[in-house]
Amino acid sequence: MTQSEHSSLYIGRFAPSPSGDLHFGSLVTALGSYLQARACHGKWLMRIDDIDPPREVAGAANRILQALEHYGLCWDGAVLYQSQRHDAYRAILDQLKQQGDSYCCICSRQRIQQRGGFYDGHCRHLHLPAHNAAIRLKQHHPVYGFDDKLQGHITVSTEMAEEDFIIYRKDGLFAYNLVVVIDDNYQGITEIVRGADLIEPTVRQLSLYQRLHFAAPDYVHLPLVLNKEGNKLSKQNHAQPIPLGDPRPLLIDALSFLNQPAIAGWQDLTTEQLLQQAIVGWNINAVPPKKHNP
Repeated sequence: MTQSEHSSLYIGRFAPSPSGDLHFGSLVTALGSYLQARACHGKWLMRIDDIDPPREVAGAANRILQALEHYGLCWDGAVLYQSQRHDAYRAILDQLKQQGDSYCCICSRQRIQQRGGFYDGHCRHLHLPAHNAAIRLKQHHPVYGFDDKLQGHITVSTEMAEEDFIIYRKDGLFAYNLVVVIDDNYQGITEIVRGADLIEPTVRQLSLYQRLHFAAPDYVHLPLVLNKEGNKLSKQNHAQPIPLGDPRPLLIDALSFLNQPAIAGWQDLTTEQLLQQAIVGWNINAVPPKKHNP
């Protein structure tokens, strides 16, 4: 049973990482998750996924929040920062260790790549010390696929589904697949609307939901915005921050990208009125599943 089946309240979220400013691709994702939550008469929560300090850009978290507010995408409740949740992550790591569901690994990325790119369980029975080692989950209950509300049934390779994946990194940082499950469960998220670049790791997260006896959310993976070279528009590809002028034209562009109904006379509407019309007209089934250029 999913959370949405036993909870009458829809709870969605947007969880950007502060590795750069908000760009058009992330605005599309934020808008899609916002409209889905509001159209379902639910809550839309905000989380800053600041779990990877080496990748963070100074001031980016505040600028992301300011940009979202400028574009009228106002969230419910307080912002949750992953950097303040280390005790919760450590408690789950300790729980998995006590249950014998994790182990230390010292294998390098080079070794794994030389063996086809998926980890072969080399350290699983070596009982290595935790010093200078990653921690992997023992994969007893692999998830080979799941149903996405937009993309349909998604399947992954056997190698990926059955891999003992990292839940704590060798450099002393908590792994994304661990913390996203812990925090989405903590916030009571019933449906995750995010970019299609995160489809494949979903099976790893679902296996953790099962292992931790958490109710799994539903998933909607939105199409990615591509640049002129056909690559995902991203901070790493130097995508330009969204401007903080009149937000309405870019909101209209984002709605068009998501294949939503045209809003006649939007130039005469306030940002709030424009978003209200977008909520009323929102149709998740009209969103194109594949990535494309804006």
